[in-house]
Amino acid sequence: MAAPEPVDMMVMACQDQTCDFKPMKMQRRPLGDEDVLIHMAYCGVCHTDLHIAANHAKNVQPTVYPCVPGHELAGVCIAVGPKVTKVKVGDHVGVGCMVDSCLKCSACKKGEENMCRKVNTATYQGKNTHGRAASFPAGGVTVGGYCTKMVVHEHFAILIPKNYPLELAGPVMCAGVTMYEPLRYYKAGPGTKVGIVGLGGLGITGIKIAKALGCHVTAISRGEKKKALAMKVGADSFVSSTSEEQMAGAGKSFDLTLNTIPGPHDHTPYQKLAKVGGKCVLLGAHSAMIAAAVLVDPITGGRSTMTGSMIGGIKATQEVVDLCAKHQIMLEHKVVPVWEVNTVFEALDKANDEGLRYVLDLKKTLHENTAAMCTLPPPQLSEPDPRTTVSVGRILSSCFSMLFVHWGCRRI
Repeated sequence: MAAPEPVDMMVMACQDQTCDFKPMKMQRRPLGDEDVLIHMAYCGVCHTDLHIAANHAKNVQPTVYPCVPGHELAGVCIAVGPKVTKVKVGDHVGVGCMVDSCLKCSACKKGEENMCRKVNTATYQGKNTHGRAASFPAGGVTVGGYCTKMVVHEHFAILIPKNYPLELAGPVMCAGVTMYEPLRYYKAGPGTKVGIVGLGGLGITGIKIAKALGCHVTAISRGEKKKALAMKVGADSFVSSTSEEQMAGAGKSFDLTLNTIPGPHDHTPYQKLAKVGGKCVLLGAHSAMIAAAVLVDPITGGRSTMTGSMIGGIKATQEVVDLCAKHQIMLEHKVVPVWEVNTVFEALDKANDEGLRYVLDLKKTLHENTAAMCTLPPPQLSEPDPRTTVSVGRILSSCFSMLFVHWGCRRI
């Protein structure tokens, strides 16, 4: 019997940190016994894609080029391995932020593969640590969703209900599960008072999901500029974080505050919004989030007002996709041709005033003739803020400030 053939595909890749994306031909591994082959239709563009493509984490994990980002994949299953039971040909299928984990540790067995004790494998720029995420040729890093074909182990495939638009499903598996995971973990539902800090793509998504769960939602943003947007997408009330009076009035009033601000900032004003027994969850990938999740919560025996969270496991991802389909939650989005990805990166580098999630149209615009359309110059990106660098000093500093507020609040 002839050996299975690798899968040919087109990708959008950048060759260095200038993030100048062009089409190129690549291959994925042959379809394995438990693998699913997806004909890609759409892939969302996440702010993380920008950071990795631009090599912003070079001191921690340097980017391997050519880089093909994308962890918000959606398409249609066109083939399955002989041992696959979860997915069938014709199903709408997605892939989120990871494509493998050990599947044996306590976290994985609970459906929390994002917390795998032996480290999960990211959808792109990941290593084949656990044997279900091989690249082709072998030995390379995983290749993301800016592509025409995807091969993934069935465990990490997410079933997308056919009544839900494929172009919206990808962002749900990133922004959606990021916001859903803490709501799920803290059992938010009818009567739960939730504050959403920051009204970019994450915050707007969070408002819609929290409302679908029955929560009372307050949007929190700098100034009044985004108040109309917040109310339009479903917020019950609005607080300007630049108003001392409004912030004081909201003090100690929330069961759960989800802070989506992506970079370093003074988190203590938002920590003070938590009522006794409430939680303020940091969702941005920075030193303060690590301090909250790794140090402060354990030090206080889980009673701290501060903690951190990032993405969610496969179970949570499937749940939030099903929730969005059931309630027809439509994320604010804009579908663009692949040759506009450079422009999208520039837009993500600025303030996201509309709370948009950008989605690449792979089905219609990534093909043999795409190269002729790629005439845009490389994106003009700002230099990364040096304060975003994760360091022991910044983690400890954040830890002490959180504990100070926590103990102060408990004495009052």
